[in-house]
Amino acid sequence: MALTDAALTKIKDLISSGELSPGQRLPPENELSAMLGLSRNSLREAVKALEFINVLEVKRGNGTFVAELTGQQLREAIGFVVEFHASNAIEEILAVRRILEAQSAYLAATRITDEQIATLWQTIEDTNEDDIDSLVAHDVDFHRTIADASGNSYLAGILDAVSVNTRRARTWRGITQTGAIDATMQEHRTIIRALESRDPDTARAAMTVHLAGLEQWVSHAGDA
Repeated sequence: MALTDAALTKIKDLISSGELSPGQRLPPENELSAMLGLSRNSLREAVKALEFINVLEVKRGNGTFVAELTGQQLREAIGFVVEFHASNAIEEILAVRRILEAQSAYLAATRITDEQIATLWQTIEDTNEDDIDSLVAHDVDFHRTIADASGNSYLAGILDAVSVNTRRARTWRGITQTGAIDATMQEHRTIIRALESRDPDTARAAMTVHLAGLEQWVSHAGDA
């Protein structure tokens, strides 16, 4: 298990068990890191990730607090972390997505328009790589454009539905895995070039490699 994942799991367990309750202030960083047996760097990464999904609230000059949500809301907020550790459902969804998106890219390479190619490049230009929300939003647009370019509206509709169930995993990977954002952007460029070349086999292979990275990360998280 990666150190950040270990920190996330331990803090999640404290919240789930009720040892940390809504509105409660976390112990000082040095005390909490010693309590959890973690380095300060790992703890900071975990706090930043949990702040991002509104489980923790950092009040500058005041400390870090468990968000003042109901117990049910807190459970929902951290539910997707549990999915990685207790269920293979997300892995099965990602496998379906990989199969369908690979075929979508294959079809798109034979049918995509110059305007759609330009739209794909624009998603690259518009992405703020320092903002995970921007990355995921443009990632969704990127894959939706390719699905639309496949020319099969039923396939595009299915992929849109499946994509909703993988968005949280994509977000979580972006904020917890070093290098994930750079890798995603580079893989997107490789896919676009294959589509520009109207090379269906290369487009399918590039898409398969791209989605396999997320699958592998989720699989490792599930083993943690």
